[in-house]
Amino acid sequence: MPNTYAQIYIHLVFSVKCRYSLIKDEWQGNLFKNIASIVENRKQKLIIINGTQDHIHLLVSFKPNHTVSDLVRDIKSNSTKFINENGWAYGKFQWQIGFGAFSVSQSKTKTVYSYIQNQQEHHKKQSFIEEYKMLLKMHNIPYDDAYIFDEIN
Repeated sequence: MPNTYAQIYIHLVFSVKCRYSLIKDEWQGNLFKNIASIVENRKQKLIIINGTQDHIHLLVSFKPNHTVSDLVRDIKSNSTKFINENGWAYGKFQWQIGFGAFSVSQSKTKTVYSYIQNQQEHHKKQSFIEEYKMLLKMHNIPYDDAYIFDEIN
């Protein structure tokens, strides 16, 4: 896009369906590399990715040639296929239906980077549900507890 200039940072968060602890340490690095290549193939720039066994966080420098929903859809569908083809999860792996997307100002990218980098340490003190609700409140996003997560079927 000629004459289009943008600096958009998005903090993305989504969990394994029903928040099952399915992302194992032994293949997490390969999953993150796969997701990094998905983001790159969509002409976006992944700043950092990290997570725990039941969810992941990404900080993406986002160009306005896609929608956030399209990028997350592509990440989820392609990484699900990758996980299932490798047989890494017991049964069929799925991500939750929704996601969190939080805008990040240039001045806060180092703070968010550090936050994502330290996920394992952070989650020794706070559950994913507590963290997710905190992020929603921090960004003044209204939510209904009844619909915030997929329920276990």
